[in-house]
Amino acid sequence: MNALFDLTGRTAVVTGASTGLGMGMTLGLASAGADILLVDHVECEEVARQVRGMGRRAATLTIDLLPMASIPTVVETAIREFGKIDILVNNAGIIRRAPALEFSEKDWDDVMQLNSKTSFFLSQAAARDMMKRKYGKIINIASLLAFQGGIIVPSYSASKGAVAQVTKALANEWAPYGIRVNAIAPGYMATNNTRALREDPVRSKAILDRIPAGRWGAPEDLQGAAVFLASPASDYVTGHVLAVDGGWLAR
Repeated sequence: MNALFDLTGRTAVVTGASTGLGMGMTLGLASAGADILLVDHVECEEVARQVRGMGRRAATLTIDLLPMASIPTVVETAIREFGKIDILVNNAGIIRRAPALEFSEKDWDDVMQLNSKTSFFLSQAAARDMMKRKYGKIINIASLLAFQGGIIVPSYSASKGAVAQVTKALANEWAPYGIRVNAIAPGYMATNNTRALREDPVRSKAILDRIPAGRWGAPEDLQGAAVFLASPASDYVTGHVLAVDGGWLAR
Protein backbone atom coordinates (compact mmCIF):
# COMPACT_ATOMS: atom_id res chain seq x y z
CA MET A 1 0.00 0.00 0.00
CA ASN A 2 2.81 2.44 0.80
CA ALA A 3 4.01 2.20 -2.81
CA LEU A 4 0.77 3.83 -3.95
CA PHE A 5 1.75 7.03 -2.15
CA ASP A 6 5.50 6.89 -2.87
CA LEU A 7 6.89 9.92 -4.73
CA THR A 8 10.51 8.80 -4.77
CA GLY A 9 12.17 9.95 -8.00
CA ARG A 10 9.42 12.44 -8.77
CA THR A 11 10.02 16.15 -9.20
CA ALA A 12 7.46 18.70 -8.02
CA VAL A 13 7.08 22.43 -8.60
CA VAL A 14 5.16 24.23 -5.85
CA THR A 15 4.26 27.89 -6.21
CA GLY A 16 3.67 30.04 -3.15
CA ALA A 17 5.91 27.63 -1.25
CA SER A 18 7.39 29.96 1.35
CA THR A 19 4.59 29.88 3.91
CA GLY A 20 1.11 28.68 4.78
CA LEU A 21 -0.57 26.08 2.60
CA GLY A 22 2.27 26.06 0.08
CA MET A 23 4.79 25.28 2.77
CA GLY A 24 2.57 22.58 4.23
CA MET A 25 2.10 20.84 0.87
CA THR A 26 5.78 21.20 0.02
CA LEU A 27 6.79 19.40 3.20
CA GLY A 28 4.12 16.76 2.64
CA LEU A 29 5.35 16.00 -0.89
CA ALA A 30 8.94 15.89 0.32
CA SER A 31 8.04 13.49 3.12
CA ALA A 32 6.61 11.16 0.45
CA GLY A 33 9.88 11.28 -1.49
CA ALA A 34 9.60 14.13 -4.01
CA ASP A 35 12.36 16.54 -4.98
CA ILE A 36 10.99 20.06 -5.17
CA LEU A 37 11.43 23.43 -6.83
CA LEU A 38 10.02 26.00 -4.40
CA VAL A 39 8.70 29.11 -6.16
CA ASP A 40 7.56 32.33 -4.50
CA HIS A 41 7.90 36.11 -4.69
CA VAL A 42 9.90 35.94 -1.46
CA GLU A 43 12.80 33.63 -0.68
CA CYS A 44 11.99 30.03 0.31
CA GLU A 45 15.36 28.93 1.65
CA GLU A 46 14.13 28.05 5.14
CA VAL A 47 11.51 25.67 3.73
CA ALA A 48 14.08 24.31 1.27
CA ARG A 49 16.37 23.50 4.19
CA GLN A 50 13.59 21.47 5.76
CA VAL A 51 13.11 19.58 2.49
CA ARG A 52 16.82 18.82 2.29
CA GLY A 53 16.70 17.71 5.92
CA MET A 54 14.38 14.91 4.78
CA GLY A 55 17.03 13.76 2.30
CA ARG A 56 15.34 15.28 -0.74
CA ARG A 57 16.72 17.67 -3.32
CA ALA A 58 15.40 21.22 -3.23
CA ALA A 59 15.91 24.32 -5.34
CA THR A 60 14.35 27.75 -4.93
CA LEU A 61 13.21 30.42 -7.36
CA THR A 62 12.30 33.89 -6.16
CA ILE A 63 10.09 35.45 -8.82
CA ASP A 64 6.93 37.53 -9.24
CA LEU A 65 4.37 35.29 -10.95
CA LEU A 66 2.05 38.14 -12.00
CA PRO A 67 3.90 38.84 -15.28
CA MET A 68 3.41 36.16 -17.93
CA ALA A 69 7.14 36.39 -18.67
CA SER A 70 7.79 34.55 -15.39
CA ILE A 71 6.25 31.30 -16.59
CA PRO A 72 9.05 30.11 -18.93
CA THR A 73 11.56 30.89 -16.17
CA VAL A 74 9.77 28.56 -13.74
CA VAL A 75 9.69 25.66 -16.20
CA GLU A 76 13.25 26.22 -17.42
CA THR A 77 14.54 26.33 -13.84
CA ALA A 78 12.78 23.08 -12.92
CA ILE A 79 14.15 21.28 -15.95
CA ARG A 80 17.64 22.67 -15.42
CA GLU A 81 17.68 21.63 -11.76
CA PHE A 82 15.88 18.28 -11.99
CA GLY A 83 15.53 17.37 -15.66
CA LYS A 84 11.73 17.13 -15.67
CA ILE A 85 8.44 18.16 -14.06
CA ASP A 86 6.25 15.34 -12.76
CA ILE A 87 4.04 17.31 -10.37
CA LEU A 88 2.85 20.92 -10.46
CA VAL A 89 1.06 22.53 -7.52
CA ASN A 90 -0.50 25.86 -8.51
CA ASN A 91 -0.81 27.32 -5.03
CA ALA A 92 0.32 30.96 -5.40
CA GLY A 93 -2.58 33.34 -4.98
CA ILE A 94 -3.75 36.64 -3.56
CA ILE A 95 -6.98 38.04 -2.16
CA ARG A 96 -8.33 41.60 -2.06
CA ARG A 97 -11.28 42.60 0.10
CA ALA A 98 -13.74 45.43 -0.61
CA PRO A 99 -17.48 45.80 -1.17
CA ALA A 100 -18.48 45.23 -4.78
CA LEU A 101 -19.51 48.88 -5.26
CA GLU A 102 -16.04 50.02 -4.19
CA PHE A 103 -13.96 47.29 -5.83
CA SER A 104 -11.16 48.64 -8.03
CA GLU A 105 -10.21 47.49 -11.49
CA LYS A 106 -6.63 46.90 -10.33
CA ASP A 107 -7.73 44.64 -7.49
CA TRP A 108 -9.93 42.71 -9.90
CA ASP A 109 -7.19 42.34 -12.50
CA ASP A 110 -4.38 41.40 -10.07
CA VAL A 111 -6.39 38.65 -8.40
CA MET A 112 -7.69 37.20 -11.66
CA GLN A 113 -4.22 37.36 -13.18
CA LEU A 114 -2.37 35.45 -10.48
CA ASN A 115 -5.07 33.11 -9.25
CA SER A 116 -6.46 31.95 -12.58
CA LYS A 117 -4.48 33.15 -15.60
CA THR A 118 -1.05 32.32 -14.18
CA SER A 119 -2.29 28.91 -13.02
CA PHE A 120 -3.59 28.10 -16.50
CA PHE A 121 -0.51 29.14 -18.41
CA LEU A 122 1.90 27.55 -15.94
CA SER A 123 -0.10 24.32 -16.29
CA GLN A 124 0.14 24.65 -20.07
CA ALA A 125 3.91 25.11 -19.94
CA ALA A 126 4.43 22.23 -17.50
CA ALA A 127 2.14 19.95 -19.50
CA ARG A 128 4.33 20.31 -22.56
CA ASP A 129 7.15 18.68 -20.58
CA MET A 130 4.86 16.09 -18.97
CA MET A 131 3.55 14.99 -22.37
CA LYS A 132 7.06 13.90 -23.38
CA ARG A 133 6.78 11.10 -20.81
CA LYS A 134 2.99 10.70 -20.89
CA TYR A 135 2.90 11.30 -17.16
CA GLY A 136 2.03 14.23 -14.93
CA LYS A 137 0.01 15.36 -11.94
CA ILE A 138 -1.30 18.93 -11.78
CA ILE A 139 -2.89 20.10 -8.54
CA ASN A 140 -4.65 23.44 -8.61
CA ILE A 141 -5.66 25.20 -5.41
CA ALA A 142 -9.27 26.30 -5.59
CA SER A 143 -11.37 27.36 -2.59
CA LEU A 144 -14.73 26.89 -0.96
CA LEU A 145 -15.55 30.03 -2.94
CA ALA A 146 -15.50 27.88 -6.06
CA PHE A 147 -18.85 26.67 -4.67
CA GLN A 148 -20.04 29.75 -2.77
CA GLY A 149 -20.03 33.50 -3.36
CA GLY A 150 -18.25 34.75 -0.28
CA ILE A 151 -18.49 38.25 1.18
CA ILE A 152 -16.60 41.31 -0.14
CA VAL A 153 -14.20 39.17 -2.21
CA PRO A 154 -15.76 39.26 -5.72
CA SER A 155 -12.57 38.81 -7.72
CA TYR A 156 -11.30 36.03 -5.45
CA SER A 157 -14.59 34.14 -5.82
CA ALA A 158 -14.49 34.61 -9.59
CA SER A 159 -10.87 33.49 -9.82
CA LYS A 160 -11.38 30.34 -7.76
CA GLY A 161 -14.51 29.46 -9.71
CA ALA A 162 -12.35 29.74 -12.81
CA VAL A 163 -9.70 27.48 -11.26
CA ALA A 164 -12.29 24.77 -10.60
CA GLN A 165 -13.67 24.91 -14.14
CA VAL A 166 -10.26 25.05 -15.83
CA THR A 167 -9.26 22.02 -13.75
CA LYS A 168 -12.10 20.07 -15.34
CA ALA A 169 -11.40 21.38 -18.84
CA LEU A 170 -7.72 20.44 -18.70
CA ALA A 171 -8.54 17.05 -17.20
CA ASN A 172 -10.72 16.31 -20.22
CA GLU A 173 -8.06 17.32 -22.73
CA TRP A 174 -4.96 15.88 -21.11
CA ALA A 175 -6.10 12.53 -19.71
CA PRO A 176 -5.13 10.75 -22.97
CA TYR A 177 -1.57 12.02 -22.43
CA GLY A 178 -1.29 10.52 -18.96
CA ILE A 179 -1.75 13.84 -17.17
CA ARG A 180 -4.18 13.98 -14.26
CA VAL A 181 -5.51 17.43 -13.32
CA ASN A 182 -7.30 17.90 -10.02
CA ALA A 183 -7.88 20.65 -7.49
CA ILE A 184 -7.97 21.01 -3.74
CA ALA A 185 -10.56 23.39 -2.28
CA PRO A 186 -9.28 24.30 1.18
CA GLY A 187 -11.75 25.37 3.82
CA TYR A 188 -11.13 28.13 6.30
CA MET A 189 -7.42 27.75 7.01
CA ALA A 190 -5.21 29.61 9.48
CA THR A 191 -3.03 31.46 6.95
CA ASN A 192 -2.08 35.04 6.12
CA ASN A 193 -5.07 35.28 3.75
CA THR A 194 -7.54 34.69 6.60
CA ARG A 195 -5.88 36.81 9.28
CA ALA A 196 -8.50 39.55 8.93
CA LEU A 197 -11.29 37.03 9.44
CA ARG A 198 -9.63 35.34 12.40
CA GLU A 199 -9.05 38.70 14.08
CA ASP A 200 -12.72 39.68 13.68
CA PRO A 201 -14.45 38.06 16.68
CA VAL A 202 -17.89 38.13 15.09
CA ARG A 203 -16.83 36.64 11.73
CA SER A 204 -14.47 34.15 13.36
CA LYS A 205 -17.19 32.83 15.67
CA ALA A 206 -19.70 32.58 12.81
CA ILE A 207 -17.20 30.59 10.77
CA LEU A 208 -16.19 28.25 13.60
CA ASP A 209 -19.82 27.64 14.51
CA ARG A 210 -20.42 26.21 11.04
CA ILE A 211 -17.33 23.97 10.82
CA PRO A 212 -18.22 20.50 12.14
CA ALA A 213 -14.56 19.87 12.99
CA GLY A 214 -14.73 22.90 15.30
CA ARG A 215 -11.46 24.54 14.32
CA TRP A 216 -9.64 26.46 11.61
CA GLY A 217 -7.66 24.25 9.27
CA ALA A 218 -3.86 24.13 9.38
CA PRO A 219 -1.37 23.88 6.49
CA GLU A 220 -0.56 20.30 7.42
CA ASP A 221 -4.20 19.38 6.86
CA LEU A 222 -3.55 19.60 3.10
CA GLN A 223 -0.56 17.27 3.12
CA GLY A 224 -2.51 14.03 2.75
CA ALA A 225 -4.68 15.41 -0.04
CA ALA A 226 -1.66 16.75 -1.91
CA VAL A 227 0.27 13.49 -1.64
CA PHE A 228 -2.79 11.51 -2.74
CA LEU A 229 -3.36 13.66 -5.83
CA ALA A 230 0.36 13.66 -6.69
CA SER A 231 0.85 9.92 -6.31
CA PRO A 232 -0.12 6.71 -8.14
CA ALA A 233 -2.95 6.32 -5.62
CA SER A 234 -4.96 8.85 -7.67
CA ASP A 235 -4.15 7.58 -11.16
CA TYR A 236 -7.86 7.08 -11.90
CA VAL A 237 -8.88 10.44 -10.44
CA THR A 238 -9.00 13.47 -12.71
CA GLY A 239 -11.15 16.58 -13.02
CA HIS A 240 -12.06 16.41 -9.34
CA VAL A 241 -12.25 19.31 -6.86
CA LEU A 242 -11.50 17.87 -3.42
CA ALA A 243 -12.81 19.92 -0.51
CA VAL A 244 -10.61 19.81 2.60
CA ASP A 245 -12.84 21.89 4.83
CA GLY A 246 -13.52 20.21 8.16
CA GLY A 247 -17.06 19.53 6.96
CA TRP A 248 -18.04 23.12 6.05
CA LEU A 249 -19.80 22.20 2.81
CA ALA A 250 -21.66 19.33 4.45
CA ARG A 251 -23.45 21.60 6.91
